[in-house]
Amino acid sequence: MRLRTRTAVAVGTALFTVPALLPAIAAAVPERGERPSGGGLSATIRYTEYGVPHILAKDHANLGFGTGWAQAADQVCVLARGFVTVRGERSRHFGPDGDPGGDLSSAATNLSSDLYFRGVRQAGTVEKLLRQPAPRGPSRTLKELTRGYAAGYNAWLRQHRVTDPACAKADWVRPVSALDAARLAYAVSVLGGQGRFSDGITGARPPAAADTRRAPDPRRAAQAARRLLAAGADGADMGSNAVAFSGRTTASGRGLLLGNPHYPWQGSRRFWQSQQTIPGSLNVSGAALLGTPVINVGFTRHVAWSHTVSTGVPFTLHELTLDPADPTAYLVDGERERMTRRTVTVPVRGGAPVTRTQWWTRYGPVVTSLGSQLALPWTTRTAYALNDPNAAQLRTADVDLRFATARSTRDVLRALRERQGLPWVNTVAADRHGHTLYTQSQVLPRVTAGLAARCSTPLGRQTYPASGVAVLDGARRACALGTDKDALQPGIFGPSRMPTLTDAPYAENSNDSPWLANADRPLTGYERIFGTVGTERSLRTRGAVEDVSTMARGGGLTVADLQRQQFANRVPAGHLAAADAARACAALPAGSAPGSDGRPVDVREACGVIERWDRTMDTGSRGALLFDRFWRAFTAKVPGAQRWKVPFSAADPVRTPHTLNTGAPGFATALADAVAELRAAGIPLDARLGDHQFLVRGGERLPVHGGPNTLGVWNMIEATWQPQAGGYTEVRHGSSHIQAVGWDASPCPRARTLLTYSQSSDPGSPHHADQTRLFSAERWVTSRFCEKDIREAPGLRVVRVRER
Repeated sequence: MRLRTRTAVAVGTALFTVPALLPAIAAAVPERGERPSGGGLSATIRYTEYGVPHILAKDHANLGFGTGWAQAADQVCVLARGFVTVRGERSRHFGPDGDPGGDLSSAATNLSSDLYFRGVRQAGTVEKLLRQPAPRGPSRTLKELTRGYAAGYNAWLRQHRVTDPACAKADWVRPVSALDAARLAYAVSVLGGQGRFSDGITGARPPAAADTRRAPDPRRAAQAARRLLAAGADGADMGSNAVAFSGRTTASGRGLLLGNPHYPWQGSRRFWQSQQTIPGSLNVSGAALLGTPVINVGFTRHVAWSHTVSTGVPFTLHELTLDPADPTAYLVDGERERMTRRTVTVPVRGGAPVTRTQWWTRYGPVVTSLGSQLALPWTTRTAYALNDPNAAQLRTADVDLRFATARSTRDVLRALRERQGLPWVNTVAADRHGHTLYTQSQVLPRVTAGLAARCSTPLGRQTYPASGVAVLDGARRACALGTDKDALQPGIFGPSRMPTLTDAPYAENSNDSPWLANADRPLTGYERIFGTVGTERSLRTRGAVEDVSTMARGGGLTVADLQRQQFANRVPAGHLAAADAARACAALPAGSAPGSDGRPVDVREACGVIERWDRTMDTGSRGALLFDRFWRAFTAKVPGAQRWKVPFSAADPVRTPHTLNTGAPGFATALADAVAELRAAGIPLDARLGDHQFLVRGGERLPVHGGPNTLGVWNMIEATWQPQAGGYTEVRHGSSHIQAVGWDASPCPRARTLLTYSQSSDPGSPHHADQTRLFSAERWVTSRFCEKDIREAPGLRVVRVRER
């Protein structure tokens, strides 16, 4: 194994037999202590199956060192690109017009990405946040961990030759500072706000005197905002499912947790597995986003947790009334305030540097669009400023650190209340005592119903009820967000306002609002900015609630039941619509339907294929691919309100709407288009899904199960459609780090995990595709948490890593 050889040579470490080595490790690591030794940072890394490192250190600085080292060993090229991004140097190395990949912002080009991140860097934003005292600012422990992480990354670079072809010999792979690591954390924190709308920030330009741009139409803007922020929106590249079961439903009387984040399979938002241990102080296993020195989703001896992307809107807009004589000045209670200019210069490969000006206000940056569909023109009379409270906090990793020492779901909730740092996610947790937790405890602008009623502009009176996007009157001080007494920073909700459900038989979320975390105990009474109440749920939520409520009622649940739920691959859209579609197909005159081009298509074969389909997205399912292509075409052609004959009812939210409206204009055409598309690609209508949904790793073709959000599949997989290459040929995002965790009388948690895309991005690594093969075969990894299990791992490899 190449990593083993390089590491042994680089640090001069002899690899002994495991029984002889472990006592020496234990003796070398004191139970407590925070100061790194004078001889430099070090850690012990024990690698078990599938390249999972168990990092052992004497304090947080050394733990960070081991984590930075081990992440670099697996993901140096991805990490290096992330650091290039937050430094604002993509244009220098990759050219200004290149695609930044969407990892750390939604910028369309490298230049736009650099303008945003260089602006952050030039303003000293992260440095100011680091100087804030805890608890509003990051803790000393987190700073030590981050310092160690950067040192570990740098030490690996000094002691190794990069062989991954993605960045071998690249001049942009270079040492980093703790500040670089903090900037990466900041970028993740603002993904739902400034990062999501960075193009609208960097592209904002004051209007000329003769400018004819007009303010947005409120009704159209509301529709665009609703599409932008819809739960599980098709364009979203992050989502998740998570469910916790209480001891009342389990065989052991203890809790169970199934976490299933849906994240990108490439780039900086990949997860990476590890166990982090400081004897006597911390012991946690799970996954971290790359560049993160803490476990983001995971478990301990006592508690397990996961996150789901929430419906909370983590930003507000403030409509500015401009000075008629100067569009870069605005009025607040009649007093004139000038915008702050940020002039940012970006070095460009092969060309002259590019300089642009950004405009900032008391509320935040001027923004001229929210994505591509919602324009916010800067006119001679009006401009819009974006308020993102997560741009004023770096507490996220401190929440994770508190989770890592939690002994119960109560401790998890206490950590959320005391640190208040999660930017855009819900938390679902279970513990060995049988308790459950769901909470939408996140950093949100303090927009109440009263404030929205008093201060919404005409635009905001349409966008806020439709989507939760508040547009407040920036010309009145009385329209400031205000502060709850229990909030750590001004302008956000305090923890007492967060939708929270404790000790329910099950608590589940699939990226809808808190309302139906448990369908028998609906959550209500929260502000609109958190999400909706009494509105239609996504197909994924409906299918999930059906599944987990049935499991809870049946009782006697074990970790094996969680594993079966994860890979059941049931298609809620199929259960609701396939029979109706097959009957309507069979009733078409002469078995023919018009395609989008007007030509008739013989669909008779399709009727039987859909009828016989087993309503799953297993690799062996015949008809799954046909229904998938039909359903995508149908939902694209037929508006949501016209898809079903029985409409949504808040009194029956899990079972409605239902009964496919096969008479809707577009039904027959969608069916014809799907049939014609597959035939043109040479794909049989009854083809096995796994023959045409696959990926290739090391020349090996791996079938992929699971399906898209539009079908409501729990095991969500969003893949790249290339019919000329055989179908879905690569996974963009979907199931990522999966964990099924429970407890019994043993002190060790019973956990099964799977990192779908494997630990390493390097195609030369033995851990580039090993867990991907497991995923393809619906197999799991037995987590090794306790010492005896780590010691017994076949092929255990122990490496002592040092700073020098």
